Amino acid sequence: MMRAPDRLRLLAPLLLLLLLPSSSLSSSPPDVRESVGELLRRLENKRPSSSVQVAAAHALLLRLLPTHHSSFRFEIIPKGICKQNGCFHISNVNSSNSDGAEILIRGTTAVEISSGLHWYLKYWCGAHISWDKTGGVQLASVPPPGSLARVDGEGVKVERPVPWSYYQNVVTSSYSYVWWDWRRWEKEIDWMALQGINLPLAFTGQEAIWKKVFKGFNVSSDDLNDFFGGPAFLAWARMGNLHGWGGPLSQNWLNQQLLLQKQILSHMVELGMTPVLPSFSGNVPAVFRKLFPSASITRLGDWNTVDGDLRWCCTYLLDPKDPLFVQVGEAFIKQQIEEFGDVTDIYNCDTFNENSPPTDDPKYISLLGAAVYKAMSKGDKDAVWLMQGWLFSSDAAFWRPPQMKALLHSVPIGKMIVLDLFADVKPIWIQSSQFYGVPYVWCMLHNFGGNLEMYGILDMISSGPNDARLSKNSTMVGVGMCMEGIEHNPVVYELMSEMGFRSQKVELKEWLKSYSLRRYGQAFPQIEAAWNILYHTIYNCTDGVADHNRDYIVQFPDSVPILQDSQSSNEGPSRRFSVVDKNHRFSFRETSSSMPRPHLWYSTEEVINALKLFLDAGDNLTRSATYRYDLVDLARQVLSKLGNQVYLDVMTAYQEKDAKALNFHSQKFLDLIEDIDELLASNNNFLLGTWLESAKSLAVSDSERRQYQWNARTQVTMWYDNTKTNQSRLHDYANKFWSGLLRSYYLPRASTYFSYLSRSLQQNTDFALEKWRMDWISYSNNWQAGTEVYATEAAGNSIAISKALLEKYFS
Repeated sequence: MMRAPDRLRLLAPLLLLLLLPSSSLSSSPPDVRESVGELLRRLENKRPSSSVQVAAAHALLLRLLPTHHSSFRFEIIPKGICKQNGCFHISNVNSSNSDGAEILIRGTTAVEISSGLHWYLKYWCGAHISWDKTGGVQLASVPPPGSLARVDGEGVKVERPVPWSYYQNVVTSSYSYVWWDWRRWEKEIDWMALQGINLPLAFTGQEAIWKKVFKGFNVSSDDLNDFFGGPAFLAWARMGNLHGWGGPLSQNWLNQQLLLQKQILSHMVELGMTPVLPSFSGNVPAVFRKLFPSASITRLGDWNTVDGDLRWCCTYLLDPKDPLFVQVGEAFIKQQIEEFGDVTDIYNCDTFNENSPPTDDPKYISLLGAAVYKAMSKGDKDAVWLMQGWLFSSDAAFWRPPQMKALLHSVPIGKMIVLDLFADVKPIWIQSSQFYGVPYVWCMLHNFGGNLEMYGILDMISSGPNDARLSKNSTMVGVGMCMEGIEHNPVVYELMSEMGFRSQKVELKEWLKSYSLRRYGQAFPQIEAAWNILYHTIYNCTDGVADHNRDYIVQFPDSVPILQDSQSSNEGPSRRFSVVDKNHRFSFRETSSSMPRPHLWYSTEEVINALKLFLDAGDNLTRSATYRYDLVDLARQVLSKLGNQVYLDVMTAYQEKDAKALNFHSQKFLDLIEDIDELLASNNNFLLGTWLESAKSLAVSDSERRQYQWNARTQVTMWYDNTKTNQSRLHDYANKFWSGLLRSYYLPRASTYFSYLSRSLQQNTDFALEKWRMDWISYSNNWQAGTEVYATEAAGNSIAISKALLEKYFS
């Protein structure tokens, strides 16, 4: 049972929330209020009955906390108790009740019921729920049935300040979900409900739908072999960035994914969620040119191939103004409705994602947008276009105010919702005057490529959504999480999820105390102090740089090793620490450097102190999976940043032609890779083998098994095409700190490179860049095609290894 002081610590972040008034869309322009209100009413009519939703919430409880399946009573809340945006209400059950229920949770839908359950478990029981791969759940603090904490007075009501909590990026399906089976998907949808997600993207299995649609336009199965990408690259094939890469798709894959999508949608709908389905963006197979010679079909330019290889690049786009565009788009929407039922009115389309229109004429852009929407509305008369606003950030030079207005106003107000995808760093709603009156969702992007990097902007998350919502003439209608990859930085995603229910800025100092208590099940001064450091360092990035992990261990420079005279243009000012020898250990010496380096926005010394504090509490938390995950992740972060510094010293030694120093620092860099690999191997959540085995598990033949493994290996390494002497332009984009990957891939790469450096000094010759590239690319391609097996179970003691590495490198 949790002690009274600990319970007060849990409730502190909650009390402020309950004392402050909620807010809704009342401050939005009238046309936005009316259109969004009408959409909400239509979506409400698509939901299943109250009994179905309550049963779904009970089933979730049974999976999460089976010992307490009778301790909670769930009800769909009567209309009128919540405002327009939904709420949950937590109260006590009369003790005379005979069914064993202690706590009553009512909600607008099963999502709000599940969110209310999560809220109660967090703030009354001290529990914690995160992804399994970030430590999983901490439920040991939940009192036994019959002893659950009582709720004061008449209970607690928590309302949404905006209607929607959105989830996913269009590429998350490839970076994170690609190899999932139904069991893993069910757990993810449960997690969504517990976090309050009610507007999730649902992109699985669409290739099976497209095959049926294209068949109606006389496209054969063989014609599609060169159109669909491989499983790990489907996101970019769908957007028209590439075709054929990693493919073709087998009928087994199509059938498997279609069945999975039906299960996904069924579970989302029974919980009261509104899934967002895909729509037609104009991307068509090459054979369309022959089948429809009079149609306006344009071949797009190259997207990141090495030399414009037509086997993968330069896809075909059907002009939205061509009548055929509407026919195809209508057919696709109707085929989905036939397959899945009438489950939504919201459809995603990103026609111009990293593909600019052929002209910047606003009139042309307006016609394009209207045509895209017409294709949707012909398939579903009530369709609403949900668009990622990434194009306004990634191609700001093209999307100036006249072009933005033309696209945003190409459909009636209320028929488009924009995701302000990068609002946590570069919000568009400010510079566009609330997207020129179009409803939008304030989103946190946070992650690129599914990289593993401790990073966040907690202050912005705790204040940004409410600042946007309360601004003059706000058209904000939701909050969202749009990361490219998931299963990292659980503190960031827990806080962002709560913003779907918070009307005021979160007082983070108290919230983090509560968070650490819940995450580990116990309160320790060292842990609280460590989290206070992490809050002001790692989780306080305010430099405006998009954090994409480019640590040298996982994204090794592919260039001639010459120190440059100027800073990397996109990283801004930085500092580095040189590494010196002290009894074969490392210590820091702050120096200045003009050499480009990975992103560093905090004091490494402070974070090392946080790691020491974490370890000081380790003997009391040896059985905590959440603690062990956080410890390994923090130690990995510290060692990786040290690796950046060691690499720079290797380059300095090379430039100064100091062979002894070169060999010393090179060996230390290689030692770091091996040591980090050993550290990661001690935790199940940092293993390459898990990724590869999940890919192979979906195959039904040897050829599929080889293909899926190649897809899985290629995505996290070379990513895209290469020549014998040129790496992929996207190499290491999706880099991972996984045991097995460090030892078998990153280690030989660095070792080979350093041997070329050493030989260059010994022979007093230029660095053999082309020869190095040929050797390395050959090794990489062989590794991508490899079939060796990697561990799927942890080995070693995370705490002992972390202590040893702290002593080795930072004593």
